[in-house]
Amino acid sequence: MQKSLTIVKRISLILVLIILTSTVLFAQGRKLSSKSKKAVSHYEAAVKLYDAYKNKECLEEINKAIEADSNFIEAYFMLASVYTDLKQKTDAINAYQKAISIDEEFFPGALFTVANLQLSVGQYREAGINYQKYLRLDEGNPMKKRMAEKAMEAVAFALQQIAHPVPFNLVNMGGNVNSENDEYLPAITADEQTLIITVSNMAKQTFEDFYICHKVNNEWTKAQNMGAPLNTAGNEGAQCISPDGQYIYFTACNRDDGYGSCDIYSSHKIGDKWTLPENLGEPVNTTAWESQPSISADGKTLYFASARPGGKGGMDIWSSTQIAEGKWAVPVNLGDSINTINDDISPFIHPDNQTLYFSSNGRMGMGGKDIYFSRKNAKGNWGTPVNIGYPINTFADEINLVVNAKGDLAFYSSNKPGGYGKLDLYTFELYKDARPMAVNYMKGKVFDAESHQNLVARFELINLETGEVVTQSKSEAGSGEFLVCLPTGKEFALNVSRDGYLFYSEHISLSGTSSIMKPFLKDVPLKPIQIGESVVLNNIFFETDKFDLKPQSKVELNKLLALMKQNPGLKIEISGHTDNVGSEAHNISLSGSRARAVYDYLVTNGIAAARLTSKGYGWSKPVDTNDTEAGRANNRRTEFKVVGK
Repeated sequence: MQKSLTIVKRISLILVLIILTSTVLFAQGRKLSSKSKKAVSHYEAAVKLYDAYKNKECLEEINKAIEADSNFIEAYFMLASVYTDLKQKTDAINAYQKAISIDEEFFPGALFTVANLQLSVGQYREAGINYQKYLRLDEGNPMKKRMAEKAMEAVAFALQQIAHPVPFNLVNMGGNVNSENDEYLPAITADEQTLIITVSNMAKQTFEDFYICHKVNNEWTKAQNMGAPLNTAGNEGAQCISPDGQYIYFTACNRDDGYGSCDIYSSHKIGDKWTLPENLGEPVNTTAWESQPSISADGKTLYFASARPGGKGGMDIWSSTQIAEGKWAVPVNLGDSINTINDDISPFIHPDNQTLYFSSNGRMGMGGKDIYFSRKNAKGNWGTPVNIGYPINTFADEINLVVNAKGDLAFYSSNKPGGYGKLDLYTFELYKDARPMAVNYMKGKVFDAESHQNLVARFELINLETGEVVTQSKSEAGSGEFLVCLPTGKEFALNVSRDGYLFYSEHISLSGTSSIMKPFLKDVPLKPIQIGESVVLNNIFFETDKFDLKPQSKVELNKLLALMKQNPGLKIEISGHTDNVGSEAHNISLSGSRARAVYDYLVTNGIAAARLTSKGYGWSKPVDTNDTEAGRANNRRTEFKVVGK
């Protein structure tokens, strides 16, 4: 199945060579089908002009030959060959069909050639008919017979897709985003407020540059050139932006600091400025072609396309894990689940970190490069890719699909008639079966709780069940603003930290969420490490009326453990608190036992007992009302307070 389109791609070249060889043989003295001396004279003149790469003059002579003899089969073959060279496929098909209509058995290979051309322009039924005729005539070429049989599979697949189209309604993104230039390769932040695109004017041969739009009052602002240092006098493109909008990864070619023809670069946003882009270097970049980066929501995994040795085909999709800031591990090929013996490119990893969209011409599809998606299973393996379907995929090349964090809207470039330029950016609602897991987000800013100065701080969103860091980020320098992706369907611990400050703890429950909720808008005050300051440990969990720590508590406990180790002079009191359900004595005992459980965990993991105390306060220090369940839940808490430093 995976070889079918690869074989189809080779058909055109092979058959054109066969036709040209036959044409030359006829010109060298074999008996031609025409008895008109005038037609033959023009035909022979056309052959010489064709050999001299003078296609325009050749067309004039060959049309004169056909005018002299409208049943001159070889003349139509020559005409088809010239049109094929000129990439005028429809004219080439018509010329082949005319020759075949005169005598389809004259040269069976022509049936094979025209079927391939028809397949390449989406004339699937016509292609199927001509492949069937070719197989029935049996030219006696086993290799071409196998190719035709495989091509028939592609025809059947395409017809089946057309008979069962997926919902697809392109909406132009408007005149602020699109222009008379070519706009393509969209990249969008998780909150859908910032859009970065590649823009060029192919007609004027202007270089590719990055442009940026912002959403204001639900409308996109006019696209603005992002300028230096991202844009240069050369080409920049094939970009992705991290979901929080703070990092951009892109492709640049033939730069002085390059390793190969095209390399991957990165830049970091500081305030409203971008840093000077840096080549990611080895081992991500090699002397081969590397391009089309896509970064995971946690910033730890970079997916990209490369033609480096060791792949499965021409271009493969690879991934590299960040092992330290600015350092990347040796890239890993995504393997047979994703890559084929042909080209697999344009990866887009959704912020859910488990749905990958990409383009390939090595799988069964509509022709050209089709878009596929694959989902990662519980073991971390990629599932069998699924063709995203017709009419999203057509006979042309479909590449560079991007999906918003919610998972319901796709962004796409197309040269659909009626646009502002040749290539415009469009959106369309993505049908349900092709959607990734919805991803929410939390947005706000970090500031010093005392001075209210905006702060740069680290964010980690941790899966409480697995302990896996699913998203990591930093708040922006200057503004303190942050945006963190929140995959739905699970429970998370959000930890915000900065050296010299107590960490901030938040419990985020998105368990059972089947659709996107309203985003979390929250500002985060960080408290300096000072005596008397306290922090609620929102991710410490106990069974009802018990004091055994649940396994999910380890995420928060380990953050507290790290804080104690990073600040060896720090001394804390761990306190337990309850609601007012039950007797006072029982609640004091229960809260004390819970505080002691945290104390014991820290001591067991290397914190000196002299730095710790624990106490149960029962219901004596409520932070909320005890008249509602939500209020009582807030009162049931574990805290720590700085008592020495």
